[in-house]
Amino acid sequence: MEVIFLLAELIPCLLIGYLLGRFKKNLSLTISSPLINYGIPISLMGLLLKSGLELPLIESAALALVAIGSLMTILNSFIGIKNLILNRTLQLGSAFGNTGYFGIPVSLALLPNQALIYSIGFDLGATLVIWSIGPLLLTDPSKILTSNKYWKNFIKAIFSSPAVKGLIGALIVHSSPWNEQITVFLWIPSRIVIVLALVIVGMRLSWLRKENLSRKKIQIMSIKNALIMKLFGLPVIMLIISTAFRLPNVMREALVLQSAAPTAISVLLISQAASRDEEEATSLVVLSTIFAFISIPTWLMILRL
Repeated sequence: MEVIFLLAELIPCLLIGYLLGRFKKNLSLTISSPLINYGIPISLMGLLLKSGLELPLIESAALALVAIGSLMTILNSFIGIKNLILNRTLQLGSAFGNTGYFGIPVSLALLPNQALIYSIGFDLGATLVIWSIGPLLLTDPSKILTSNKYWKNFIKAIFSSPAVKGLIGALIVHSSPWNEQITVFLWIPSRIVIVLALVIVGMRLSWLRKENLSRKKIQIMSIKNALIMKLFGLPVIMLIISTAFRLPNVMREALVLQSAAPTAISVLLISQAASRDEEEATSLVVLSTIFAFISIPTWLMILRL
C-alpha cells in the first residue's frame, strides 16, 4: 500500500512532464533558471521549518556528508574503481541523489512522520555540497586546490548556493515572531517546487524517446557503472555507516532510502549551466529515476527484513 501511495504521487508528475516535453523541447531550460534561483531556496526553507531546526537535522546532514565523501574518495582513490567512472559529471551523478524532489516524497509515502527530519537533514547536507563544489568541478576541472582564484570561486559558490540561501532564510524566519504563520504559508510552495522538479524529469523522458534504439544502448553502457553506484553502491555505504553507529531503525531507513534516491536533478542543471556532459547527465537522471521505481521498494524490503 505504501508503494502505491508513492507511485500515485510521482507518476502523474512524470507523465505531465513527458507530455509537455513532447510538444516543447526547451521548456525545461526555461523552468530550470527560476527553479534554481528562487524555487530551491523557498522549498528548502519550507521543509526545514516544517521539520524543525533541531539536532537530528544536523546529525543526518553530517552522516550524508560522510557517506557521500566516502563514495567520492573510493571513486578517486582506488585505481580499479576509479577507471570505472572517469567522467566527473557521472561521478557527481553517482554520489548525489534527488533527495529533495524524489527522496522527500518517498519519505512521506513510505516512512512514519518522524522520519521526515532525517530525510531533510540528508537532503540539506547533500544539497549544500553539490551546489557548492559541483559548479566548480564541472566548469573548471583543472584548477589547483591551492589557487587563490579557486578558493574565491569556492566561497562565492557557497554563498550563492540555493541551499545556503534556503538555510539562511529558514534561520531568519525561525527566529522571528511570525515563525508558525510563515511555516504554514511556505509549505504549499515547497511542495509545488517538488512537483515542478519531477515534471522536468518527465520532460527529459520525452527527449530520450526520440532517439533510436542503438543510441539508447550506447547511452546505457556509458553510464551503467554510475547508475549501479548510485542506486546500490551509495545505499550500501550508508547502510554500513548506519549499522556501525547503531542508528535507530527509523533514522536508518530514512538515510538509506535517501542514499538510494536517483541521480539529483542538480547534476543536470549544473551540467547545463557549464555546457558540459549534458547528454550523460540527462541519461543518468532519467534512467536512474526509472530504475528507482524498482530499487527503492527493494531497499525498503531489505531494511525491514
